[in-house]
Amino acid sequence: MGLADASGPRDTQALLSATQAVELRRRDYHMERPLLNQEHLEELGRWGSAPRTRQWRTWLQCSHARARALLLQHLPVLVWLPRYPVRDWLLGDLLSGMSVAIMQLPQGLAYALLAGLPPVFGLYSSFYPVFIYFLFGTSRHISVGTFAVMSVMVGSVTESLAPQTLNDSTINETTRDAERVRVASTLSVLVGLFQVGLGLIHFGFLVTYLSEPLVRGYTTAAAVQVFVSQLKYVFGLHLSSHSGPLSLIYLIGATGISYGMGLKHIFGVDVVGNISAGLVPPVAPNTQLFSKLVGSAFTIAVVGFAIAISLGKIFALRHGYRVDSNQELVALGLSNLIGGIFQCFPVSCSMSRSLVQESTGGNSQVAGAISSLFILLIIVKLGELFRDLPKAVLAAIIIVNLKGMLRQLSDVCSFWKANRADLLIWLVTFAATILLNLDLGLMVSVVFSLLLVVVRTQMPHYSILGQVPDTDIYRDVAEYSEAKEVPGVKVFRSSATVYFANADFYSDALKQRCGVDVDFLISQKKKLLKKREQLKLKQLQKEKKLQKQAASSKGASVSINVNTSLEDMRSNNVEDCKVMQVSSGDKMEDATANGQEDSKAPDGSTLKALGLPQPDFHSLILDLGALSFVDTVCLKSLKNIFHDFRDIEVEVYMAACHSPVVSQLEAGHFFDASITKKHLFASVHDAVTFALQHPRPVPDSPVSVTRL
Repeated sequence: MGLADASGPRDTQALLSATQAVELRRRDYHMERPLLNQEHLEELGRWGSAPRTRQWRTWLQCSHARARALLLQHLPVLVWLPRYPVRDWLLGDLLSGMSVAIMQLPQGLAYALLAGLPPVFGLYSSFYPVFIYFLFGTSRHISVGTFAVMSVMVGSVTESLAPQTLNDSTINETTRDAERVRVASTLSVLVGLFQVGLGLIHFGFLVTYLSEPLVRGYTTAAAVQVFVSQLKYVFGLHLSSHSGPLSLIYLIGATGISYGMGLKHIFGVDVVGNISAGLVPPVAPNTQLFSKLVGSAFTIAVVGFAIAISLGKIFALRHGYRVDSNQELVALGLSNLIGGIFQCFPVSCSMSRSLVQESTGGNSQVAGAISSLFILLIIVKLGELFRDLPKAVLAAIIIVNLKGMLRQLSDVCSFWKANRADLLIWLVTFAATILLNLDLGLMVSVVFSLLLVVVRTQMPHYSILGQVPDTDIYRDVAEYSEAKEVPGVKVFRSSATVYFANADFYSDALKQRCGVDVDFLISQKKKLLKKREQLKLKQLQKEKKLQKQAASSKGASVSINVNTSLEDMRSNNVEDCKVMQVSSGDKMEDATANGQEDSKAPDGSTLKALGLPQPDFHSLILDLGALSFVDTVCLKSLKNIFHDFRDIEVEVYMAACHSPVVSQLEAGHFFDASITKKHLFASVHDAVTFALQHPRPVPDSPVSVTRL
């Protein structure tokens, strides 16, 4: 015991000594390496374009191994079911499947009412799609089947194409229900075709355009619509249905008028009614309805997949497995496609049932298969027991299941604190979905969120960087008080990539942050140079005129010797004229040559020689680390920056470009005799060091040029 007590302080002291030694090494750590521009970096790293692989050749290869791989990829049940741990998972999946089935039974009946269909078709939609997903799905925990949001979207379509009244006459209820079932099943087939097609061409990334604020705002608005639509069943009201924009307002308005004026009093109670026992035969979809349903089908397909993949990825991260987004599209699409043939309406993943399936011990989709078999038993034998179930009870079940989505109204507070732009997306999505219905609301929301992305890239954060003392790190001088600008060097950074939508803003912000009115200096320089050329030209013309006058006066004063012959006089006159012409011509050439030399002289065209103020820096470094791609407008903008700043005697360098960006610059013929890869450096620090080693002359006292 004493030995242990004695060794304790020694171990602590040794640990502290080691920690102090590491700290001292950190303080003494420094790195020295040569400056690296792009040419040196490519030579050192042996940079070269990667060989192109023709993916289509791989797709067209046919072999036993490839056929087996494709089969296992598109039928995942063959992968995990043979490895299913019966002892560990079966009991949990059995209890979970029974629990989910108990929830799925009333939800299936209730959500069929949301879709405007007889309740029994909700049971069909809780059996066929669930079993199909058991074979093709990759998520172990989501519960596929009827879902409130999907049912409301289907209901808006069925009510618009098969209304309750037509030309002020009530349609037979049996005929109306049959038409609605035909519309809903055809819609399900079309939704399935969209989802399978998108999955096979690997368009699973499409859901990335539906951000989390958009999805949460959309589902919250859909929950509000579902809540309002169920009030008529809770209070036993019979109201004429409306669809399209502002339909929710017309529901609410009619209810208020009916209640306030006492126009109608209902004392009867609606019940579910007859539930036929047994399964229905498959029915081919009505292809004539495809043209009317294509827009709604695509919207429902995207929304259904977005909800399913969002929950699937949450559970996959929580339990440590992977969900294939493209295969999920195929699985969900086959569920809707085959379900539509058996007169089901479009389905997706239910949030409440998925949480129950996970919390009650579910480990795989065996739980989903068990729940679907329980629903099959109800359809075949026990369906008539629910014939007298009041619709008000189903409405209450729906409203209770909406509490999770209605709680998302608190997102307003959380987004207000976290991100105002996401809050704006949420509010626009919520308002558009409430006012314009589900399909138009989703379209407006997606367009608005994409436009907001464009606007945010048009207004990035521009900054002038300074060096943090005793480091090679450069930070915004407006945010870091100790970061100081390097004398004679300006380092400019944009927080977003430069492309056609913000290239002009980038150039304007650069010139503004540098404190130099570049365009004005260039225009003044051109004016002064042009004025100087005009003065030189006038001076040359004046000298030429004087030379002509001198030549003519010299020719007139020549005396004639009477003793010489006429031939001598003529010859002398001719020679004198030639001499005068040669001398005048030589003077003109000398004057012209002198003028050209003056105009080409480096000191003659500088800002200082022209009497213009010079910038207080000799080098400009563009930190292009945020540049993710390059388009033609970006190329032209960068070239114009090089030319403009060189006109005011500032050399331009670029730093921190990624390899794909360098390749795109080469492909766009950005580099030429005046702009080479020597102007492109691996880091900002390398560019600053090189600029300091190759300065251009600057005035003794810096002058900030704004407007002359």
